[in-house]
Amino acid sequence: MPLRAQSGLSGLVTPAVSTLPSAGAAGLAGLRVLVGLMWLYNVVWKRPPDFGEDSGTSVYGFSQDAVEYPVFPPYSWLVENLVLPSFPAFGWMVLVVETMLAVLLLTGTLVRLAALVGVAQSLAIGLSVAQTPGEWPWSYWLMIGAHVVLLVTASGRVAAVDSVRAEAAAGRGQPAATRLVRGWVAVLGLTGIVAGVLAIAGDPLASSGEQLGGPGLSVSLGSYNLLGAMVLVVVAALMLVAATVHRREFALAASGLAVLAALSVYVQLTRTDVWLGGSNTSAAFFLCAAVVAGVTAGALTSSSRKEGTATHGSARAT
Repeated sequence: MPLRAQSGLSGLVTPAVSTLPSAGAAGLAGLRVLVGLMWLYNVVWKRPPDFGEDSGTSVYGFSQDAVEYPVFPPYSWLVENLVLPSFPAFGWMVLVVETMLAVLLLTGTLVRLAALVGVAQSLAIGLSVAQTPGEWPWSYWLMIGAHVVLLVTASGRVAAVDSVRAEAAAGRGQPAATRLVRGWVAVLGLTGIVAGVLAIAGDPLASSGEQLGGPGLSVSLGSYNLLGAMVLVVVAALMLVAATVHRREFALAASGLAVLAALSVYVQLTRTDVWLGGSNTSAAFFLCAAVVAGVTAGALTSSSRKEGTATHGSARAT
């Protein structure tokens, strides 16, 4: 592979950090989180297993719009002849891609790669529905533009796993990881407490759960019943212990529990009642916790290990 191509590919996975005034870095982080919340909210209605094929709604209905109201005829032909005939597989691909975008952007992980995928996904959505009656084509141009900004700037410098990766490479990973994990502890813990209070006030073990947010502002952190809220609090507690005692075992336990919670939601959404009262958005939020806890686990213990090695070496020299 040519050197220039190798450099371009490596640039997509290197931490999206650089020297910027703190206000500028915080503003870019805010934009990244805002775009991540957009994807997080919009995975909720992409419901398996048929993704609206039987009813002609949801993802299937919007995909049909690409044929009925073509924006770019060759793209409409692809949708009609390749996408619609095997739609469930396409629906799963859309759910996976948009969940990945929500998780990577909210956690600030591989931000440039996520932004590039976001440009492609925003373009695909625009080519599907921009000419549908009632749509505003500029919304898709703005989606593309927002992802381009994230692609070419240091939007992973603040409140991001990318920042922890960069600091770890410079030998300063533990303080950065501790700050990020504690921030997520606050978000997860508060979300769990609020969800638990709402669940107790209603039906504590309802399969649909209580939604945090909603269609009014198109922002949501998912829906949870009392059991789902308790899992959030336990994940937050494990992450807090990991950040306090600097033991990766607790971070990995939090990550594993969050992954299991997300998988249980996905499996049960297609078959039966959801034990945690969750939705696709809930599962993606659990995966955010899993990524932060799992990726930062090594950095949380790196300084302690170095200090232990140095102390051991000094003792032997004495």
